[in-house]
Amino acid sequence: MVIVPEQERTQSDFITPEARARMLAQAVTSVDELYAINGETHPSIANKHTAYLTPLLVEYLKNSPFCVLATTNADGTVDASPRGDAPHAAIVLDYTTIAIGDRPGNKRVDSLRNIVTNPHVGLLFVVPGIEEAVRLNGRATISTDPELLELLAIQGKTPKLGIMIEVDEVYVHCARALLRGKLWDTGSWPDPDTVPTLQAIWNEQKNLPPPDESEGKRQEEYRNRLY
Repeated sequence: MVIVPEQERTQSDFITPEARARMLAQAVTSVDELYAINGETHPSIANKHTAYLTPLLVEYLKNSPFCVLATTNADGTVDASPRGDAPHAAIVLDYTTIAIGDRPGNKRVDSLRNIVTNPHVGLLFVVPGIEEAVRLNGRATISTDPELLELLAIQGKTPKLGIMIEVDEVYVHCARALLRGKLWDTGSWPDPDTVPTLQAIWNEQKNLPPPDESEGKRQEEYRNRLY
């Protein structure tokens, strides 16, 4: 394991070890304490989910080209993976089942390994320009069924695997988070050249020299092979 020297990890705006210890010592450790701080949930909010899609939820999903898939393995370790396809990240098989194609990637198969040991998943769907999101929790199955894979084909490329998700609960999430983050406000977006590239971050993590970006950033080969 590569150990980064402590002086290279320290920045002036980092908290002190004492402050970190104090924050951890004041941890919230019970559900009762959560409600004491936040107040009780209104019944209409606590029960806003359904165990099935409605026609308007189906319409929303048809417009969502991106989602985040959260999975957990048998020992509780969590992973969140971005998933994207145009025009929609998932297809609706029926009112209680959706499916996602597993596209070419780095072959770590983090999400798939987790699903094999623990089928429970959570997904967050977004639509560009729309602040409200849709959250869906369910149970996933990895399938090699030819008919399913054909349904998930894009640009003539059929995935090797499909992820079927049976809906346990689905509901709309209000716009506050995306409004606060100004996600779709182009005026708040940073200059791309000021954001570290994948290669630069990789090299730093592995204590390698910075990459040569003199001919432009974000020239990774994978951008030319999406399917």
